[in-house]
Amino acid sequence: MKIWAVRVVKKGTNSQTKHLNPLNPCGCGRVLFIMKEQLEALNTVILNFGEGGMMIVNIILAFVMFGVALGIKTETFKKVFTSPKSVIVGVLLQWVALPAVTFAIALALSPLITPMVALGMILVASCPGGNISNFISSLSKGNIELSVSMTAITTAAAPVVTPINFYVWGTLYSNIIAVHSDIPRLVIPFMPMLEQILLLLGVPIVLGLIFAHYFPNATKKITKPAQVISILLFLGMVIVSFSQNFQIFLDNIFYVFFIVLLHNAAALGTGYFGGKLAKVPQADRRSLTVEVGIQNSGLGLILLFNTAIFPPEIWHGHYGGMLFITAWWGIWHIISGLTVAYMFRRTPIEE
Repeated sequence: MKIWAVRVVKKGTNSQTKHLNPLNPCGCGRVLFIMKEQLEALNTVILNFGEGGMMIVNIILAFVMFGVALGIKTETFKKVFTSPKSVIVGVLLQWVALPAVTFAIALALSPLITPMVALGMILVASCPGGNISNFISSLSKGNIELSVSMTAITTAAAPVVTPINFYVWGTLYSNIIAVHSDIPRLVIPFMPMLEQILLLLGVPIVLGLIFAHYFPNATKKITKPAQVISILLFLGMVIVSFSQNFQIFLDNIFYVFFIVLLHNAAALGTGYFGGKLAKVPQADRRSLTVEVGIQNSGLGLILLFNTAIFPPEIWHGHYGGMLFITAWWGIWHIISGLTVAYMFRRTPIEE
């Protein structure tokens, strides 16, 4: 029995995919006109995991979150009480401002993008900060302690906050789009999603925190190997899952690149200007920029792989747009993060 299988559904036996070179000097207007039509091709991708495949997905997810929790020190939470302003500002930017900004961008782009692409953007914005943000923050000469604290807090809160944010903003977007178009309103099942995410994310995180607290010596030895193994398992799962759909991704890379570029720039800007508006120190502002601009999109991708969280009967089996947006985010935010770090390093901190 095949554990991993990917099925591509085509509309009609004689249907053909239209290809257009976005760089062809045919005019930007034409490119934008067919953008939505081209992105519809992404929704033909259906990831069909067998029963054994779903068990592997859940094990990988649990292992990844357990490894993440091993790197969280309970002492980092004390910063909320000792120096709360920047942490509170950062968490609000991460969990409130970014989803709201993403929702506004998705609405503005609604004539050009598909609902599944928009929901992919909202899912990414609902995820906690990525672990690589701590490294990028260090390169940026930001406040490392603040970066680590924000990653720890948002990751620990993710089992509850991620499904709430996705449900609230996703449902609001779906309702508004349904009113102004012939697209049916999508009902997002909140409680089943919350229960599954609490089980698959919450339990491994709690176990990881407990293990790290009571077995600090063992934690020091296994944290890095566990995180490396989890990354390799995740990358392997992504490669196997998308390998048979690589051509579809290539056909739409220009549009996916443009959407993620815009969304990621808005996320980085939300962190930077939000920190500036709150008048936090410049080093803290750099860390806020990186933390809000680098999302744990890998977590979003693993959640999408889980049919218990995103059941095919609810999502009509077509959420390829969400998959590709989330996957490209995981690549692009590393590039943009390193670019921002390079710019920050060349600018001395005046405060």
